Amino acid sequence: MGFRMVLGAQEDIDVVGEAADGLDAVQMAAKLRPDVVLMDVRMPVMDGVEATKRITEADSAKVLVMTTFDMDEYALSALRNGASGFLLKDTPPSDLVSALRAVASGDAVVSPSVTKRLLGRFLGDGGGELRDAAMLDVLTEREREVLVLIAKGLSNTELARKLFLSEATVKTHVGRILAKLELRDRVQAVVLAYETGLVRPGDA
Repeated sequence: MGFRMVLGAQEDIDVVGEAADGLDAVQMAAKLRPDVVLMDVRMPVMDGVEATKRITEADSAKVLVMTTFDMDEYALSALRNGASGFLLKDTPPSDLVSALRAVASGDAVVSPSVTKRLLGRFLGDGGGELRDAAMLDVLTEREREVLVLIAKGLSNTELARKLFLSEATVKTHVGRILAKLELRDRVQAVVLAYETGLVRPGDA
């Protein structure tokens, strides 16, 4: 109810439905075709991870997951299964609105500080590699550099400034990285960078 009040007050946002559980969310997304689904992870009947997977596989909507630090593993699973980002449940209303707008426009919502804590906890203190880093060999040296900076939370504007490139060139590099690694968006790129050990929790 609180989320509906906040979002409904925005001129450019319409709340078209509320689901009681994950299965209900899947069915409603297929029927209503919203731009974005704001998804909880722990729900009866079907959890948010499975619901996210079904909604994104059906291309019914983009999914933004709400999480708390005591459910980090669920949040990472949701990202692996198609979520376009995640927010903490105590996120300020203005940030929630901004995140929904970003996801609706095709961007991914990645908070660097939250990502590091989430992946640090999931991978363990040793930062064990979960996937073969050899898969990154398809990238050029510049593309690997861009991927590292994406994983550290830099925007295209910040990337361009740091690498002394135009934003158009940065966008080209990002697009090639996603295509070569068969990734959907920047969120999946961040997860992969951590899972292959290219970036480790706690890196500056």
